[in-house]
Amino acid sequence: MVNRTDFISSFAKGLRVIEAFSAETPRLSVAEAAANAGLDRATARRCLLTLNELGYADYDGKFFQLTPRVLRLGMGALAALPLPQIVQPWLDQLSQQTGQSSSVALLDETEIVYVARAAQTRVMSIGLMPGSRLPAHCTSMGRVLLAALPEAEALTLIEQGDMTPRTATSLTDPADLMARLDQVRRDGYALIDQEVEMGLRSIAVPVRNTRGQTVAALNIGVAAVQAEVDDLVTAYLPLLQKVQAGLQRVLN
Repeated sequence: MVNRTDFISSFAKGLRVIEAFSAETPRLSVAEAAANAGLDRATARRCLLTLNELGYADYDGKFFQLTPRVLRLGMGALAALPLPQIVQPWLDQLSQQTGQSSSVALLDETEIVYVARAAQTRVMSIGLMPGSRLPAHCTSMGRVLLAALPEAEALTLIEQGDMTPRTATSLTDPADLMARLDQVRRDGYALIDQEVEMGLRSIAVPVRNTRGQTVAALNIGVAAVQAEVDDLVTAYLPLLQKVQAGLQRVLN
């Protein structure tokens, strides 16, 4: 744990204000930002005005909105990771072979974060790209990553997550999700049938390093009209496993 004398609380508060924005709340008033960040209005206002002064947020006199400049923060971190550079050629080849979009993601507490993607057709209503986030519990890559954790840790993350159903088929009972993770461990892959968004099916496998540790997840997503969920195993699992084996030889 960091020494409290080395902890810059104002910096931490600024980061909380940045995290207060989301796809659901892209424009925030001072009061809304303060509530989302868990700060008082005066502190949130100073943080927002600082972001505006530095070009990280626009301000129309009432609402603040993050600018594309804030992407420098996340993209800089992604660029510093060797994983995206290593996996991108594999994703490009896989996507070309299948005609489907493929992605690699990491687990960040209750969410997955996309770090690399090769897109063919847009299946989801939202555009996915490196830096995009989705709930871990209802995504194929999220379940692969949760299944790689000790059971107690996986259960804690599931219980901490937002279990609001995204579709009529979403699993929301932690016990059901834990049973599904058991199946993922047995099978070595995860299938999702329209749980994160209607019309989307996906299959994912773990990405392991040379020591056999799961460091990321790899998936292929398809439109539900193109394939039944069980057909994903026959059509795409062997190709995913081929990429999985190739990556395991090069990831330290």
